[in-house]
Amino acid sequence: MLTNGEVITGTNVENVSYGLTICAERSALVQAVSRFGPEIRIEAVAVANLNNAPSPPCGACRQVLAEFILPDAPVIFPAEGGVRFMHFNELLPMGFEMKLK
Repeated sequence: MLTNGEVITGTNVENVSYGLTICAERSALVQAVSRFGPEIRIEAVAVANLNNAPSPPCGACRQVLAEFILPDAPVIFPAEGGVRFMHFNELLPMGFEMKLK
């Protein structure tokens, strides 16, 4: 969910080369930026899947999210034994930072 109240969804787009695959988190983020501009801020993230496999955001998604998410935004995802809740800054404690003007 964005700070403006909008809920944006995304989906994995798989590719046979794997390296060109895009995760749902980045897919949703690209959609949000294209609709609302780079000033948007993410207030919360929820990850879901169809097989209940543990699915925290991958490292690439965490780094891309870092430029648009509030540091203490909740991130909820399937985990071993159920659902896990963490603040974003716990998921990526030492990510690269980019200061937006």
